[in-house]
Amino acid sequence: MKKRVLALSLAVIMLFVTFAFAACSKKEDTPDPDPVVAEDTTAGDAAVVADLDAVKAKGTLVVGITYFEPMNYFDENGELVGFETEFAKAVAANLGVDVEFKEIDWDHKIIDLKAGDIDCIWNGMTIREDFKSEIDYSEAYMANKQVAVVRAADSENYTDLASMAGAAFVAEAGSAGEDAILADNSLSGNYVAAETQAKSLQEVKAGASDVAIIDAVMAYSMVGEDTDFSDLLVLDVFDDSANEEYGIGFRKGSDLVAAVNGAMEALAADGTLAQIAKTYGLETRILLDI
Repeated sequence: MKKRVLALSLAVIMLFVTFAFAACSKKEDTPDPDPVVAEDTTAGDAAVVADLDAVKAKGTLVVGITYFEPMNYFDENGELVGFETEFAKAVAANLGVDVEFKEIDWDHKIIDLKAGDIDCIWNGMTIREDFKSEIDYSEAYMANKQVAVVRAADSENYTDLASMAGAAFVAEAGSAGEDAILADNSLSGNYVAAETQAKSLQEVKAGASDVAIIDAVMAYSMVGEDTDFSDLLVLDVFDDSANEEYGIGFRKGSDLVAAVNGAMEALAADGTLAQIAKTYGLETRILLDI
């Protein structure tokens, strides 16, 4: 009797071991489901796709500028005015947000933009092919070119680029004016960079430099009778092949580009842009259909 009980017990134990081994083998042979890999949104364009949502969430579009007439400058009452000032405010209002103007070092503008210190660069910014790999531009909205500014007393000495060879040149660091000087070996031999275009004019006025290369938009607004630079003279020395266009700079891949383009077109269509341009004598330079 004891032998029968023992045999039965051993049979039960063997059966249990067999099932357990089979279960373990089946578990080991079944592969685990593939792990869920989260999308990396910290690299490439993905990190800036939602710039528009971020701007609307904080309620403010932060615009990087420098100060110069007729774009962004302070009037006699200390109020920030200018074509770009009013244009940016109108675009921001169209987007349903306020605008904050932040002064930047023009030579570091792309660094500030990529770092997120500003949402866009909007200050008479020339659309440059060599920047398109780093930033995106809005559609062009204004025509511009570079001009030379000299002291009126030197007008007989400096009449064209050839006569300016060997002169002391100045331009804003990182500007299209600086590019024009550095691209010509006959001009770049005696060149210094200034912090702003306005300081370039001051350098010429003070006699520290002979020729400033700056934006025509600024030059024709700030130089002439009844201005602080009435003793200076604007010379159109670059041919039409050097004509430029202004655009707004955004982070690469930013969805603000399409949103701002749409707002600009709406302001052109309803006459707002034309009115702003007329206020600052720039209506003939606008490229959008106004």
